[in-house]
This record gives sequence, structure tokens and C-alpha cells, in this order.
Amino acid sequence: MEIDYSIIQLENIELKPREAVKIRGFFAEIYRDNILVHNHKANKVIYGYPKIQYKVLNSIPTICGIEEGVNIIKDIGNHVDFININNEIIEIFQKKIKLSKQYFGIADDYISYELLTPWMALNQNNIGKYDCYNEIKKEELLKRILIGNILSIAKGLNYNVEENIHVWTNFQECIVNFKNIKMRAFRGKFKTNFIIPDYLGIGKSVARGFGTIKRSG
Repeated sequence: MEIDYSIIQLENIELKPREAVKIRGFFAEIYRDNILVHNHKANKVIYGYPKIQYKVLNSIPTICGIEEGVNIIKDIGNHVDFININNEIIEIFQKKIKLSKQYFGIADDYISYELLTPWMALNQNNIGKYDCYNEIKKEELLKRILIGNILSIAKGLNYNVEENIHVWTNFQECIVNFKNIKMRAFRGKFKTNFIIPDYLGIGKSVARGFGTIKRSG
């Protein structure tokens, strides 16, 4: 199926990847009445695939919007002229905006993707199993988690997956600082028979920039 897709890059601003959460915090304050921007309602988290995702890619602040989130990207492009990061007002004078229709769903062949930011695959329920497994079982577990992540995106976009999803993976462990806690995540590449638009995220905390993917050659 086709989905509405948008992306805005604030090209004159340079930030560090960990500052994606600060971009999110800034826009959450500006658009405090729009739950798509911050995924909270009455101080409770709204679970589901985020329609607005904040990232820092190649030092450039980047915001993706899909489906209902596209209107937010348009509004940012038209009306937001600065951001406040670490109590510093930074003027935005160079914006790059892309609005398009992108295909999402089962593919006829494998498509290669690379992780541009670390993939948060493990949680409290599966990290114990992962630690006890040998390398073969670890790879099998990560494949199941990856398929589950793709199915979660499909559910969030109301796409009915009628065929089996297959994956091939090549991941390496890395350490990330998440809410001031060091956690394990993964970098690398994977192939799957599923089309996901570039710069969307998979796994945990995609609204904060984790798990950002892009097609690779």
C-alpha cells in the first residue's frame, strides 16, 4: 500500500545524535496539544508506531512524518523558524522538505537495509534469553524480534500482512546511553522481503531516533 510520507531537515544546524530527544522535547512543547508530536495524553504514554520521529542524521536535525504526521511536518516547514536546544536559540534558515507517497508492504524479493542509528532490540523479557544463548540462537532470536518489529509497524499503519516475512541479518552489538543508562543495541545490515520507507525507525524508541533504517546497495 502507499502511505503519506514527509521529511524535513534543518540543514544549517549541527547536533549530536543523542540530541534527537531534545529536538523532540522542543517540538513537544510547541505542539503540546497534538498527541502525534509527543505520544502522551494526560501524562500517559500512547503506545503504537509513532507518526512523528526525530533523528540526527549526519549531524543534521531530521524529522519524519507519516500519514497524519505529514501535516505537522508541513506546519513546521511553514511556521517554525528556530529551535531551542540546551537553552540556546538557534535560527532555522535552511530547511529541506520532502512530501511524497511511499510504498509500504510485502516485496517480491529481498531488499537490503542498513541501520543509520542503533537498533534497540532487547527488552526485559528477552535479554535474559539472549545472554544465555549461543551465537546461532542469538541470531535466531534477533531475526524473530526484527520480524516482530516489522509486524508492529504494519499494525500501526493498518496494513494486513498476508505473507510470511523473511529476514537475513548481519548485526553487531554496541552500547548506547538511553536515559543515562548504558544499554545494549545493534548496528549493521539486514535484508527482508518487506518495503519500509527510508529514515523510518524499527524497534524501541524510534520517536527518539533509534533504529533508523535506509536502503543500501
